[in-house]
Amino acid sequence: MPLVTTTEMFKKAYEGGYAVGAFNVNNMEIVQGIVDAAKEEQSPLILQVSAGARKYAKHIYLVKLVEAALADSENLPIALHLDHGDSFEICKDCIDGGFTSVMYDGSHHDFEENIRITKQVVEYAHAHGVVVEAELGRLAGVEDDVNVSLKDARFTDPDQAVEFVERTGVDSLAIAIGTSHGAYKFKGEPYLDYERLEKIGKLLPNFPIVLHGASTVLPEFVQKCNEFGGNIPGAQGVPEDMLRKAATMAVCKINIDTDLRLAMTAAVREVLSNNPSEFDPRKYLGPARDAIKGMVQHKIREVLGSSNTI
Repeated sequence: MPLVTTTEMFKKAYEGGYAVGAFNVNNMEIVQGIVDAAKEEQSPLILQVSAGARKYAKHIYLVKLVEAALADSENLPIALHLDHGDSFEICKDCIDGGFTSVMYDGSHHDFEENIRITKQVVEYAHAHGVVVEAELGRLAGVEDDVNVSLKDARFTDPDQAVEFVERTGVDSLAIAIGTSHGAYKFKGEPYLDYERLEKIGKLLPNFPIVLHGASTVLPEFVQKCNEFGGNIPGAQGVPEDMLRKAATMAVCKINIDTDLRLAMTAAVREVLSNNPSEFDPRKYLGPARDAIKGMVQHKIREVLGSSNTI
């Protein structure tokens, strides 16, 4: 099966009351762990690449890794998605370079400029059979090239969301309802604005909504990181039951990156701490890959609800 767009994935997810996981990839072990989990769970999958990942691993290497995963995954629907493309040019490069979905993030622009460039991306993407995600509202936090202070964060206005979708022709929309990027998402009690999400869902019926910054920052991985020499105090993410509820509403795509990083790093730290003379990368990257696989399976079952949907 070739790479697919997210169109059919999101249609089924909306109707089925679940979400598709969009997992950030940076190297071979991460791709393998995620894909092996999706195969066992029989879940659709979005592998997404950030601007930072393209700088780190190079576009061509990431595309070929995903193509290898496809060759090893009969009948598994996989979309290759650009995460947080901040210009028309990077979106065009990814469209021309084999991606089936791109996100143009114009949330740093004013409303009209965001619409203008998003529409430009949509027109080019649709002409090449590629779908587009955009963002309205701004999520706080730091992750890769995304860095938004708390004072600059803002929730998505439901009426603006309707106007934005109608004027741009975008295929899905990332909204701000309380999630944030990175490992430090909340200083107080976790909060998601379900009322705002419900209103957007009613105003845009059957339209797929996306949640960014939706890692849970699973305590067992934070604890293991700290136990084996790490220093990640006070990390807090979005509780899984809150994400599961959002997935039963209009949310069809949930982005997960920080939890992948924590699972991988915890496994690497444990191996090297217990075996300080070890220098074979396979001996610590293998357990890291297994940790990612287990964490992704857990997310598919307990958070996304997408097991056995293909």
